[in-house]
Amino acid sequence: MPIFTLVRPFLRNWPWVALAVSALMLALVHAVETFGGLRPCELCLRQREVYWVAMGAAATVIALRMTPLNPGRWVNAAFGLIFLVGAGIAAYHAGVEYKWWPGPASCTGGHTVSAADLAGFLGGAKATPPQCDKAAWVFLGISMAGYNALLSLKLTLLSFWAAFGPVREPGAA
Repeated sequence: MPIFTLVRPFLRNWPWVALAVSALMLALVHAVETFGGLRPCELCLRQREVYWVAMGAAATVIALRMTPLNPGRWVNAAFGLIFLVGAGIAAYHAGVEYKWWPGPASCTGGHTVSAADLAGFLGGAKATPPQCDKAAWVFLGISMAGYNALLSLKLTLLSFWAAFGPVREPGAA
């Protein structure tokens, strides 16, 4: 099976993949925030927390695999649950952006204040925190939260495949 041949190295090293993907996603959103000027709302920050948890779990599993306490493949299911939570948060946020349901009343900010913001406040500027129900970036009709939901769902499925799927190609001895 060609697809299995391509995916097998990733499944065998799933904690490393989870660590790398999580670090890459966090780097990407921080770059978009820093260089693109898109400030995160409260739900955006919640989505990031999932990747921080996945990175911590991956680092722990990688460290344990280097000891006699090797946790085995079943811990990949924990990554599946972590990414499933991420998919849920991202889907909820996308639904808020698309006005399918209301967002949390507290979703009126959540970003850190920069020196430029402070200078503006001293000059009389009003605070304009990002709103959870306004997508800051949309490509092909899908917001960043929507893309994150799709990616998180894919990571969920791959995590469960790494936990419970075959480790070698069918027919191999």
